[in-house]
Amino acid sequence: MRLCLVFDKVRPDTTGVYFERACQQLGIACDHWWLRNAPQIPSGYDLYLRVDHGEYTVDLPERLRPRVFYAIDTHLKRSWQSIRALARRYDLVCCAQRAAAMRLPGALWVPLGCDPAWMEPGPGGGPWDVVFIGHDGGNPRKFILQAVRERYPNSYVGTAPHTQLLSLYAQGKIGFNYSIRGEINMRVFEVLAAGALLVTNTLPQDEMASLGLREGEHYVAYQRLEDLFACLDAWLADEAGRRRIAQAGAAVVRREHTYAKRLAQVLAAAKDHGPAL
Repeated sequence: MRLCLVFDKVRPDTTGVYFERACQQLGIACDHWWLRNAPQIPSGYDLYLRVDHGEYTVDLPERLRPRVFYAIDTHLKRSWQSIRALARRYDLVCCAQRAAAMRLPGALWVPLGCDPAWMEPGPGGGPWDVVFIGHDGGNPRKFILQAVRERYPNSYVGTAPHTQLLSLYAQGKIGFNYSIRGEINMRVFEVLAAGALLVTNTLPQDEMASLGLREGEHYVAYQRLEDLFACLDAWLADEAGRRRIAQAGAAVVRREHTYAKRLAQVLAAAKDHGPAL
C-alpha cells in the first residue's frame, strides 16, 4: 500500500507527524505533501489522507481518490464551519471528537492518541508537583494556570519540545489538563502514557469509558474550578493512590491508544468505504 499524507508540517508535533511515524511503525509506505502543493500531488496512491492542521482555504484536487479527511479542530467554532463544508468532498471523514462525528453523516470517531515510542512510562513521582505542557490560551485557562504556578511553585507549566513531553510528564506527580470545551484532547493521552496521574476538568464519562478509561480508576476529574486545589492537594498527599491510578491509566493508553492503532483504524474504515482499497 502507498499512502499519501497531506498536511502542513509547520510544527514537529502536529498530528500529521505522528501519523507519519505510525506509518513507519506499521511498515506502510507513505509520502508527505504540503497542502499548498496539492495541485502537484500525483494520482496513483492507494489512499490520500488529509490531516487537519487548521488550514481550510485549500483542498485536494477532485481527481485524487480515494480520500479521507481526519478533522481535529471540530470543537472550535470557526474551524467547525469550514470542516463541515469540506466534509462532503471526501469519501470518509474521521473526527477527533465524537460530538462532531455524530453531526456529520457517515463520519467516524477516531480520537487523538499518543506515541509512546518516545519513552517508557515513568513512576509518576518525579521532582515536579504539577506538570502542564502547552500554551496558556484564553480565559479561563490562563488564569487557572497562573493560579497553579503560584500555589505550586515546584511545578512545570509552559511549553516544551514534543520529544520531551512524555519525559516531563513522567517527572511530575500530577499531569494537569484543562480542555477548552470538555473535549478529549491530545494532552489526556500524553499525560496517561507518561505514567503521571491525570487530573482534568470534567470529560464525557461515557466517551472515556468507551476508550477503556474510567474516572477514579485510570484518571481523576474535578467537577468545579473551586474544587481544583482541594483535588490537587489531596492527590499530591496520596502517593500510593496516585501511583496506582497513574499506572493503570498508562497501561491502557500505551496498549490501546497509540497513533499506530489510530492509523490502522482509519485504514480499515477507508477500506470498508472504498472498493479502490
